[in-house]
Amino acid sequence: MIVSKTLKSYRLQKIEKIGKMTQMSQDEIISNTKTVLQGLEALRVEHVSIMNGISEVQKDNEKSDMLRKNIENIELGLSEAQVMMALTSHLQNIEAEKQKLKTQVRRLHQENAWLRDELANTQQKFQASEQLVAQLEEEKKHLEFMASVKKYDDNQEQDDTCEKSRTDPVVELFPDEENDDRNNMSPTPPSQFANQTSGYEIPARLRTLHNLVIQYASQGRYEVAVPLCKQALEDLEKTSGHDHPDVATMLNILALVYRDQNKYKEAANLLNDALSIRGKTLGENHPAVAATLNNLAVLYGKRGKYKDAEPLCKRALEIREKVLGKDHPDVAKQLNNLALLCQNQGKYDEVEKYYQRALDIYESKLGPDDPNVAKTKNNLAGCYLKQGRYTEAEILYKQVLTRAHEREFGAIDSKNKPIWQVAEEREEHKYDNRENTPYGEYGGWHKAAKVDSPTVTTTLKNLGALYRRQGMFEAAETLEDCAMRSKKEAYDLAKQTKVSQLLTSNEKRRSKQIKEDMDFSEEKNAKP
Repeated sequence: MIVSKTLKSYRLQKIEKIGKMTQMSQDEIISNTKTVLQGLEALRVEHVSIMNGISEVQKDNEKSDMLRKNIENIELGLSEAQVMMALTSHLQNIEAEKQKLKTQVRRLHQENAWLRDELANTQQKFQASEQLVAQLEEEKKHLEFMASVKKYDDNQEQDDTCEKSRTDPVVELFPDEENDDRNNMSPTPPSQFANQTSGYEIPARLRTLHNLVIQYASQGRYEVAVPLCKQALEDLEKTSGHDHPDVATMLNILALVYRDQNKYKEAANLLNDALSIRGKTLGENHPAVAATLNNLAVLYGKRGKYKDAEPLCKRALEIREKVLGKDHPDVAKQLNNLALLCQNQGKYDEVEKYYQRALDIYESKLGPDDPNVAKTKNNLAGCYLKQGRYTEAEILYKQVLTRAHEREFGAIDSKNKPIWQVAEEREEHKYDNRENTPYGEYGGWHKAAKVDSPTVTTTLKNLGALYRRQGMFEAAETLEDCAMRSKKEAYDLAKQTKVSQLLTSNEKRRSKQIKEDMDFSEEKNAKP
């Protein structure tokens, strides 16, 4: 009975402890489990002792069986407690490993962050190094270039120097653009002012630099052209000071590059600076001052500031007339620019006067076949078109095409008709028998005349547009098709030339490589 009460009491305590263990922490559970384990072990020893005592005193199978079952239950409880202890130990090991892995992950995160910072710093240093290398390469090229052109200062022949001293390459800053009245202003050709100047001559190295910069700009390599100009400008200012004609020339060259990049504000600032320098050093009536005034007027014209450009252009015209004479071709070109500025302001009376005077100068000084004659007639015809004076415009267009035809094929007769006459005949007979006036009649003309000048193609388009306004669609299509063929054949010819040059270059490289391989083979065979 005593044993039964003890076991029952133990079980009640165990149940109470199990209820409490659900609210305990892990450490408390482990501690209580150890206590229970010790209690069960003591209870098992007590039961074994009691059982041994009973078996010695009397044989009571019922009590012995009960004690044996209790001992088995106690041993089962001991086994469960040991399993719990083993699981607890295993869980502690797993938790310790988990903490260890967390520590490693944390350390790896820190190392990754440090490596990212190092990589970012290295990339920045690498980019800075690349920029420095590129800058050093450009400086090296510039120094090599400056060294290569020094010979022009020392070994220039006197005749060549005298010839070049009469021209200013930077006057030709802006090319002609015939298709847009706002943009086809152009500076005059270099003025021959050697006898009227104060002795200033543009150094040969600046002429060479000017040509090099133009080449880079035409290729779109402004990242080379701009530093080259700025370095040369800095060198000139260090050696000669800011107020020197060479500095003004260099400012003009840099203005060219900025203009090609559509940086009109920067280009205007440079030209204004160059104008101030040339005015102070060469005099207000120097042709170089007129050239800078003209280039500044062209720049303002491209920005649509016609009112600001007009007085500059007129001042340049006054200087050229005073220095070169009123019938000089440079004066005619200045008149062309002034006429364009007035045309964009609607001053058609002045436009006609300036164009007509320029045309008279070109025809008397350069002859009727000079390209400037055809250009000026085209411009004057455009002025007539804006005023609705179609007949006068048509006469000028026909004059240009007739002269181009005579220059290519000789005198005009019934079998040698200019293209505009063929176009009008096709218009006249468009409802009769088209087969009698095929395109072949004028096919040879545009093939021979396409290289005459871009002005001829422009004239074909302009007269075609005029015919179209008058409802002469057949004649318009004739001229427009002719212009299109001319442009296409000129493009194909240029493309073939480029391909031919490329093939020639590749063939030379291939021949050189074959020769090098042969030389190497002979050298290899000659070895003992």
